[in-house]
Amino acid sequence: MTTTIWIIAIVAVLAVLLLALALKVVKQYEQGVLFRLGRVIGVKKAGLTAIIPFIDVLHRVSLRIVTMPIQSQGIITRDNVSVDVSAVAYYRVTDAVKSVVAIENVEAAINQIAQTTLRKVVGQHTLDETLSETDRINLNIREILDVATEEWGVAVTLVELKDIQLPESMKRAMARQAEAEREKRAKIIAAEGEALAADALGTAADIMMAHPLALQLRNLQSLVELGVDKNTTVVFPAPLMSTIGELGSFLARENAAATATPPTAPALDRSLPEQPAPNGKPVATSTT
Repeated sequence: MTTTIWIIAIVAVLAVLLLALALKVVKQYEQGVLFRLGRVIGVKKAGLTAIIPFIDVLHRVSLRIVTMPIQSQGIITRDNVSVDVSAVAYYRVTDAVKSVVAIENVEAAINQIAQTTLRKVVGQHTLDETLSETDRINLNIREILDVATEEWGVAVTLVELKDIQLPESMKRAMARQAEAEREKRAKIIAAEGEALAADALGTAADIMMAHPLALQLRNLQSLVELGVDKNTTVVFPAPLMSTIGELGSFLARENAAATATPPTAPALDRSLPEQPAPNGKPVATSTT
């Protein structure tokens, strides 16, 4: 009786072990490549899958996008400048069977070919192109990697240059170049402003020549603006002084003409005969 119980227990344990070996779970983001006696017999989708223990082997392959950093590479550009460039690549498996059968280690293979492709593509461009045309360089690298990895069942979705390290001497030279470029733009803008100001002053001068009084009004406006600052010394332009003198003479003449008495007509004198005064002196009486 005891032996029978032990046999039943052993059989139950073996059945549980066989069941555990026979049942496999494939996750939603995976596919299972099933080998039977070393031969691919199919691809298993997500869910519970039953296999034959010790005969079948199931390789799970992730279909999610993988982020792979490309370590910094010392590269000499086409204009003989040494730079260190690092990047990052994104890829995903599109064919689970090829990714298992065609290549031993997909991640290591893509990492190596990405490094060599990065060095090759960047080396074909000058430093200025590398710094300003990163989008085109990224596209070229991705296209080359796509062609190489297509046979492995892998698609490279994106490649981006992450960091570009320049020598210190090159950084100083670029800083001087940028400073000189800024100074050139500042001088050009200042020259354009002077040209516009000269044009405006020429137009204003033509208007003042046509209207001489406008110049005097402008001088008076300048004096008003100087008076706002409470200056103790005021400089009068010579034309303004002569104009003020002429204006003063004119006002004096006008005042003199206004205060002068106009001549009056002589009055008619109707005299009466002199009559003797009581004291013996004649007295003249007149009526008008």
